[in-house]
Amino acid sequence: MTSALEGDAHPLDNPVYAALTGPHSHLAETKGRVVRYPHDVAPFYAIPGEPTQVDWADLAALAGPGGDVTLTSAAPLEPPTGWEVAMRLGGVQMVDAGIAAAPDPEAVRLGRDDVPEMLDLVARTQPGPFRTDTIALGTYLGVRDGGRLVAMAGERMHPPGWTEISAVCTDEAYRGRGLAGRLVRAVAAGILARGETPFLHAAASNAGAVRLYEALGLRLRRETCFQMLRAPAAGDGRG
Repeated sequence: MTSALEGDAHPLDNPVYAALTGPHSHLAETKGRVVRYPHDVAPFYAIPGEPTQVDWADLAALAGPGGDVTLTSAAPLEPPTGWEVAMRLGGVQMVDAGIAAAPDPEAVRLGRDDVPEMLDLVARTQPGPFRTDTIALGTYLGVRDGGRLVAMAGERMHPPGWTEISAVCTDEAYRGRGLAGRLVRAVAAGILARGETPFLHAAASNAGAVRLYEALGLRLRRETCFQMLRAPAAGDGRG
């Protein structure tokens, strides 16, 4: 599969597609020009910037009858007849504009043995999708108190030249101590050390998170739309 963005002018215009046809191609499950992460890694699918009816059919085939497909795009996608829009959520895409990146002395590298604790923290704080193998996407850092994981952040999508900061979350009892900001700066330090640029996504409605990211040195690049589409129960999705 080519790593060209096929109609997208910038890697962040279609970041899942850019990642799965580029640095994350070893993880990609494909059907024609359609790509997705393995389900235990991330829920994201991607289609080219200007999808054809064949692309929609391949997306339906990759998802399976009635399968849920999570996509991100600049504007809501209008799928062909037979598809169902299960969810749409407005989001923002933010990029580094001078983040004060720095390692954190309390941050520890998290590994596969830590995944059960990470999944528990995610279940309690709801930062976004995180699954049993999401840790395969990059570096994850955490802060512990008395051995208990109380905050974490890590890396998710890797479009060429960029790395997404994701899974930023803090136990409710530990909020207000600056842990999220410290971990974002620490993850960003690792990204910048590789010569890449940090970016992230957030729900547009999460004003507190957006303010934090702005204060850390990120700026809005564009609004985006997260959507879950449900593939046709039968047929190829061509309408």
